[in-house]
Amino acid sequence: MTALDRSERHPGYWPSPWPVECGGNRRQKSAPGRLDAASGTAAVTSVRNDRWNVMVVRRDPGQWYLGGTMAAFSGPPPFGWVQRIDGESLQPLAASPELPCGEHVWCGAILAHANGSIIGVNGSYVHRLDPEDCSVLAERRLPADRSHNGLLALSDGTLITKDLRLEGQGGTTISRLDPNTLEPVGDPLVLPEGSMGRIAADRTPAGDHVYVPGTEHLWRLVVDGDAMTVDEWRPRYRNPHDRYGLAWDACLSDGQVWIMDCGDLPSIRMIHTTEPNGRWAVSPGRELSWRRPAPWDGAQRLLRVSLDDADRLDAVEPFGIPGGGIIAPPLHVPEAQMAIAWDSVNGGLAGVRTGGDELEVAWQLDVRASMQPLVYPDSGELVINDFTEDGYDDLVVVDVASGELIDRVATGSRIANGMFLTAGDDRDVFYCTTTTLARVSWR
Repeated sequence: MTALDRSERHPGYWPSPWPVECGGNRRQKSAPGRLDAASGTAAVTSVRNDRWNVMVVRRDPGQWYLGGTMAAFSGPPPFGWVQRIDGESLQPLAASPELPCGEHVWCGAILAHANGSIIGVNGSYVHRLDPEDCSVLAERRLPADRSHNGLLALSDGTLITKDLRLEGQGGTTISRLDPNTLEPVGDPLVLPEGSMGRIAADRTPAGDHVYVPGTEHLWRLVVDGDAMTVDEWRPRYRNPHDRYGLAWDACLSDGQVWIMDCGDLPSIRMIHTTEPNGRWAVSPGRELSWRRPAPWDGAQRLLRVSLDDADRLDAVEPFGIPGGGIIAPPLHVPEAQMAIAWDSVNGGLAGVRTGGDELEVAWQLDVRASMQPLVYPDSGELVINDFTEDGYDDLVVVDVASGELIDRVATGSRIANGMFLTAGDDRDVFYCTTTTLARVSWR
């Protein structure tokens, strides 16, 4: 079936347990080792840096890199940035210059490449940085003048990224780049549909397969030498102008693609229906919030699609509340035969049994999650956020099998969004959101 990101070395990345967002191209968000939160006491180091903190990746032991953008929806032009940070104090040890982004405001991505560089995408630009001082070694403006989300390295080391387009905004552009020069490898590929979610990829005997969530279909690209072609596998997960919204990223696990739809909430539409993306005059009624009512009446769905059979699609509505919505994708834990889903708009976290022909809700928890979670399969622990009714964002540790709440940790953040958790090296987790970076460790 599908291999595990955490148990294989990917030749496109620096040898690290977490060189890229979600811990690997299949986006399984799965950490090696155990957290064992119940046997320890959580300690929090939190830094308010007033930046849009997106993700932390690791290169060598003790080499941690933080990437993000400046959320300048109005006023001075925005820019991207990367810092090499101290893993305990979270203070910057080196910082890139302000990185141009085409004035697009969106959460980009960084990775630790096999060539030793830190490479990042932000807006309509990609940069290769020196791992010691974060100076710019190469810069490239991407073919599509829109915000880009997601950056992966393929088996041959080439980079792949895509722009972000909502329904009715034309086809998404997929770009492949040389990791050293950042020059294009082959021609960009334009899909027939837009795509909102980030790409995922799998290494197969036939080469790399790249998965792109479109506005109606899931798309699979086959990488062969310098060429990328669209495969015949093309399952439809929604109809145009459906009572459900668009899908975010896919998780590849256990021979299936796992997605949640209902993702293009009003704040996402506000960001991506302006040019440059995210630049507009904020006024009453136009503030960003993922808590606004969803623009559809469908309940939040978890969907399972077979990697071998595009006609095999299963869906479940764990909560059944109209107007569901999310801003981050699900995960699947094959060791537990359990998927994790949630509804950010209405609230609720659920474990869904996946071992049978039907998806079956196993448990529910009163948690309002919004971010990219993290799982420790060896100890059966899920880490995710809970934006509480009093306006603070906590981290919670949940037993994957039972849904039992194991621990709750206050991060101190007043802002929750869909950013990334990263597994540290010693029972610790890095937490990213707008204005706040935190590290939680259990001892």
